[in-house]
Amino acid sequence: MTPTPLTQLAHWVGVQAPSASHTDLICHGISTDSRTTQPGDCFFALTGEQDGHQYVARAFDQGAVCAVVSRPCPGLDQASPAPLIQVHDTLQALARLAQAYRRQGRFTVVGITGSVGKTSTRWITAHCLKSKYRVHQSPKNFNNHIGLPMTLLTAKASDEVIVAEMGSNAPGEIADLSHVAEPDVAVVTNVYAAHLEGFGCVETILREKLSIVRGLKASGPLFVNADIPALADLACMEHTSPVMFGLNPHCDIPALNVTYLAQGSRITIDCTEIDIPLPGPGNVVNTLAAWAVCRHLGVSIEAFAAAMKTLPPIAMRGETLDLAHVTLICDCYNANPASMKNALAILDSQARSDRRCVFVVGDMAELGPESQALHETLGCDIARSRVDLVISVGPLSGLAAQTAKAKSNNRLQIHCFEDTMDACTSLKSLVRDGDLVLIKGSRSARLEQAVDVLKSLSFNV
Repeated sequence: MTPTPLTQLAHWVGVQAPSASHTDLICHGISTDSRTTQPGDCFFALTGEQDGHQYVARAFDQGAVCAVVSRPCPGLDQASPAPLIQVHDTLQALARLAQAYRRQGRFTVVGITGSVGKTSTRWITAHCLKSKYRVHQSPKNFNNHIGLPMTLLTAKASDEVIVAEMGSNAPGEIADLSHVAEPDVAVVTNVYAAHLEGFGCVETILREKLSIVRGLKASGPLFVNADIPALADLACMEHTSPVMFGLNPHCDIPALNVTYLAQGSRITIDCTEIDIPLPGPGNVVNTLAAWAVCRHLGVSIEAFAAAMKTLPPIAMRGETLDLAHVTLICDCYNANPASMKNALAILDSQARSDRRCVFVVGDMAELGPESQALHETLGCDIARSRVDLVISVGPLSGLAAQTAKAKSNNRLQIHCFEDTMDACTSLKSLVRDGDLVLIKGSRSARLEQAVDVLKSLSFNV
């Protein structure tokens, strides 16, 4: 964040500065977590699972110069009142501040949404744009009502492009985020069954993802996955001239000569061969989306192809780790039916006849009434894959494992556990030297613990 006078910050959130005695204070950053507050930060006391007002005093102890609050805060020294900016709603104030900061900066904002592939598309886009611009991107997957404003506010004045994710668990959230970010370019990677608990049906998800156009600049392009007909059709109703990318050779930006490799893919775009060093078919479409943005912003296809050769892996997103005794495909950041299919495709591409394929699978969360049926479908997908052993964590993934075993005529071995700790305890006895292990589940399963266990295992060979 550009150093900002307290009076200016207060104006941006819609109130007056707390006191004339504090008019010389300068804010150098924004914090929403007192544990990581830095000297010079403005601390926002957000409410949620924990109430940030309980930690305002700690934030000042950490060096915060002011705090944005909506009610009294315990532990403050009343004899020496700290500079407090009083607002009605601290979360709304954070959004207003982010919007104002975005407007006063000379940023080009790229907004990316979709059921699957947001983070990978953001990662590829930001990396390739760096060949031409100073680029700031979302830290990790900062894509909600807190993360998106923080993405904007952590951009430096010298940054030229901000690549931001926009996620949603319920209707209306993408439109709100789009109004905050006011993107110059919008991307919808795809729409699948995800977060059905909050949306109810895929049609609602379609409309939610396409609501990214609500804040899109009037002249801003909308790039949409043409391989999903319902998404493409609705995009034509929501935008005057959406640009389509996909595997369909007749769309605006197609991938030709697609070849899937063990550790990535090779495609042709605009008569140029592109090597994609990220595994899985999903990353072919993610690369097309990234190219759509880069082309619009003036990156040449030659520069794009060169940048793709240096693209680093994305932690916990189909990342392949060659450990001492096993090969691990770590894809445990989140899970829904579409991302499960992609993860199984990655495993199949790396399978060999001389090693077992092991799938450590956790429940897919937030699927609502369709949850059981979608886990049974996952079981059918597992049965068609090259998986030899399923280690399930949770009741729903257990259902998927049982379905997989039945659909494979009992070819598959399965071991079902109620929680991650029990599964981790048994990994030593279940996983063998030389196995190829895929770990995939929703964040609630915390399967990164299984990754840590496998990294620490040794085998008698």
